[in-house]
Amino acid sequence: MPDYLPFDPDPRTPKKMPPPKSCDSQFHVLGDPERYPTRPGAAYQMPSATWDRALHVHQTLGIERGIIVQTTTYGADHQVVLDGLAAMGPNYKGCANALVFNERDDAYIEKLDAAGVNGARFSFRAALGAVLSESELDRAVGKLRDLGWYMKIQPEQTGIAESAERFENVDIPVLIDHMGRIDLAKGDDDPSLKKLLQLLDRGNFWVMLSLGEKISKQGAPWDDVVPLAQRLIRHAPERVVWASDWPHPVSVKQPPNDADILELLYRYAPDDADLKRILVDNPATLFGFS
Repeated sequence: MPDYLPFDPDPRTPKKMPPPKSCDSQFHVLGDPERYPTRPGAAYQMPSATWDRALHVHQTLGIERGIIVQTTTYGADHQVVLDGLAAMGPNYKGCANALVFNERDDAYIEKLDAAGVNGARFSFRAALGAVLSESELDRAVGKLRDLGWYMKIQPEQTGIAESAERFENVDIPVLIDHMGRIDLAKGDDDPSLKKLLQLLDRGNFWVMLSLGEKISKQGAPWDDVVPLAQRLIRHAPERVVWASDWPHPVSVKQPPNDADILELLYRYAPDDADLKRILVDNPATLFGFS
């Protein structure tokens, strides 16, 4: 398993606090491998990224709500998410790994649902070892529909264009992570950008503003990613959310301070009304916060 650089252990207070009830729409929690066994072949682990460290980050940033997204590290074993939800309280919900539909029974899925999980993340990246077959995917989408859960897409390193045919006709809410991993070097010619805009036009697709620090070709302060994020906000202002992606998995460069990542969002959305929509109103709608 490769070594990756850890999160900044000392988050600073942002220059401006976000609006009340702001939501981090994706972060991960991990823990002691004695309690949370790593899935064979997992590409990533970071036992220090516990729920209490995540809560410290959120309290420092002024984030009051969040979505614990099951990392592929644990596959279908969601105990770390269940423990995190129990510890972090009712302002937090969970997103499962789609492997759960293959490897666990309905009673286990109902347990997740009762604990506050209401979505599942799908990957089409073979390197992660968590890809469903066509029949498995169809069955999983049916379960999402029955449960009233949303579908979450983890883009491939090369974007979403190559895998979009597997999910573009889904009729339930679908959240595309990491701005679709658009290649900024390709500009408007990037097939993944074209596909993402087409999907957003369908009305049931959402996009997550995250990973800007890695999508950027220029590096900090990531000026080149700002126009892309602003374009997505203009295109579907009611279906855009934001996430820190803490603890910044598989980082080969030192992750920035999490306040820097929040302040990058402030540059995406300098208007306070847009910022409230992205951090409060839109996540409340998609994730079901009151």
